[in-house]
Amino acid sequence: MLYHLYDAWHTALAPARLMAEATKATLTNPLSPWAYSPGARTIAAGAELFERTTRKFGKPEFGLPTTTIDGKKIKVVEQIAMEKPFCTLTHFKRNTDRKDPKVLIVAPMSGHFATLLRGTVEALLPCHDVYITEWIDARLVPLAEGRFNLDDYVAYVMEFCQKLGENIHVIAVCQPAVPVFIATSLMNAMEDKYAPKSMTLMGGPIDPRVSKTAVTELAEERPISWFEQSVVTSVPFYYPGAGRQVYPGFLQLSGFMSMNLDRHVGSHLKFYQYLVQGDGEDAQRHRIFYDEYLAVMDMTAEFYLQTVEMVFQKHLLPQGLMKWKDPKTGKLHAVDPSKITKTALLTIEGELDDISATGQTTAAHGLCTKLSDNKQFHHTQKGVGHYGIFNGSKWREQIMPRVASFMRTVDKTKYSPTQSYTSPKMWKSK
Repeated sequence: MLYHLYDAWHTALAPARLMAEATKATLTNPLSPWAYSPGARTIAAGAELFERTTRKFGKPEFGLPTTTIDGKKIKVVEQIAMEKPFCTLTHFKRNTDRKDPKVLIVAPMSGHFATLLRGTVEALLPCHDVYITEWIDARLVPLAEGRFNLDDYVAYVMEFCQKLGENIHVIAVCQPAVPVFIATSLMNAMEDKYAPKSMTLMGGPIDPRVSKTAVTELAEERPISWFEQSVVTSVPFYYPGAGRQVYPGFLQLSGFMSMNLDRHVGSHLKFYQYLVQGDGEDAQRHRIFYDEYLAVMDMTAEFYLQTVEMVFQKHLLPQGLMKWKDPKTGKLHAVDPSKITKTALLTIEGELDDISATGQTTAAHGLCTKLSDNKQFHHTQKGVGHYGIFNGSKWREQIMPRVASFMRTVDKTKYSPTQSYTSPKMWKSK
């Protein structure tokens, strides 16, 4: 019913939204005499603001047709490396003979599309062979494809690593830090030759008990039944995934927005002012950011609920109680991070991160009790929040060089020469 109400509200606003679009077009077209009337720019600004705040934003494109290598523009083509019911493994194939580290970026399944990591991919492309997980909107996956939970997520990560072969480096951004850590533990324990050469965990909740945030407090204050009753609903009959239980993207977005409501309201007011003042450059920057931020997808209810319960309520992983159920055999496997001896570890945190606060990700080091010191690294980026650790100038200029240096340092493969990167600081336990 919740989904039906949301779609009905959106449909009911369609005539007003069309009128707003027409008004904006009329009052901003230089060939229209109305564009030069008093107050035209103010009315057009209001019309665009209304249209954008009531619109559904579709999945954005990565839009990375080229990269720059050694001062030359090189063509980049997106290719499907592997397809699964709930995920597509996308390869950004560069038209070059360079031999660079093969990197698997595991994007979060947490409301936004993988394109939220466009800046992450863009910065890595010049000196890395990049793959990324593009999770599929759960409302578009037919019920016949079955369920998808945290165990399936882990299985997908393992399968992608095996598909890409030896010497793969994995980067987990935010939420996938947990399933990537689990998958790496299991692959090391199984002595899988395709276990990642390195894993970089960025702003992920390995141990949410370490530092509290609004996210951890919400999970701790309410029983799992509250989440089942309050945020889970069925996909309506007019979508391919009809009948599937999901945590809808529009509810997730409302949660994201409410955490920093003042900032978002202020940003939209500034956008209105930009339009009235004719500041096209700042207005366009706002459009680009929110076209991405407001594009959301549904996640399966079973994945969401299992993650809330196991990661944020019971804290099974840091307590050594986590078990993984093989989706193919049904066999339970104990998750033992002390088995990680071959995969080097780099953790990245943002000083101002209010989603996965400092300490939650570095907790991974304390669990890797048998991993040698020369394979453990950490970096805390000053002055950035959650988004800033994988996007923006600090990511490009300070964090990414450390990640690149880390991968080349722990991998003895002879790669193509590249620019000199800052050596990452060794993590020390004392």
